Amino acid sequence: MTPLTRPAKAEADIPGLLQGFLRWLLLEKGLSENSINSYRSDLQPFFSYLEGVGTLPGHLSAEQAAEFRRRLANSGFKTSTLSRKLSALRQFYHYLVLQGVSPENPFSRQHSPKVSKSLPKPLSEAQVTALLEAPDSSQLLGLRDKAMLEVMYAAGLRVSELVQLRTSQVNLNRGLLRISGKGNKERLVPLGEAAVEALEAYLAQRAPDKAAADMVFLSARGQGMTRQAFWYRIKKYARRCGIYPLPSPHQLRHSFATHLLNHGADLRVVQMLLGHSDLSTTQVYTQVAKSALKETHAKHHPRG
Repeated sequence: MTPLTRPAKAEADIPGLLQGFLRWLLLEKGLSENSINSYRSDLQPFFSYLEGVGTLPGHLSAEQAAEFRRRLANSGFKTSTLSRKLSALRQFYHYLVLQGVSPENPFSRQHSPKVSKSLPKPLSEAQVTALLEAPDSSQLLGLRDKAMLEVMYAAGLRVSELVQLRTSQVNLNRGLLRISGKGNKERLVPLGEAAVEALEAYLAQRAPDKAAADMVFLSARGQGMTRQAFWYRIKKYARRCGIYPLPSPHQLRHSFATHLLNHGADLRVVQMLLGHSDLSTTQVYTQVAKSALKETHAKHHPRG
């Protein structure tokens, strides 16, 4: 039912409200630039809908919210994508209620569909080894790529944490990284000998550009690496090794966690290394590890 009264701020325009919301996500929620850009992208179809029906955000009724949810559901999005977009809308209207722009959150009753949790697909230890050995270490870019792969697998980093790594976060003498993860939560992550050696070899040869001197991994132009550039490099080496389907960078993080558990690591230690705030997020890897053990047993046991 449409409310009888509207806050005085309900007439605020979409661009101003969006910028305020994004600033709120940055300052109050401590979200990363990538997460904020995802919110911006997820909200764009909704703003197009508002323009089409001639309604401002502060005037949206519960009926219109339900209609927009139906449109999303009929747009062919995956269940996980639909769930994410509805979550973004609930957060946006939570902000509008706090700001006095909307009297209520019209998406509070528009529940997300149940998302079936698919298990992450890690690479085998043999595949990881092949991938780590694929770069040509006689070339500077090869040294960089090997160091990036070694560090990501050794520390279980998110790809954003890897490409944004700064020299001030690296302590090679102690073999540690100081990582600022989601929500600006810091964690210390150890590096193995192989990753330290690869990183030392790369840093000894690179000639950093002054503008990006604090960035660890630099492009051929002396600028900071991008997520997309690393994605391209990892797929290049996967093709060279014959690893199909081509893995994503995030699969190295999955592999890091799964291989640790396969070799007896404690689940809470893995949680700390990954930077998960909730243990249940890490527990999915125990299922992956159990699945791998069952497959190994079935393949190699004489009575499997």
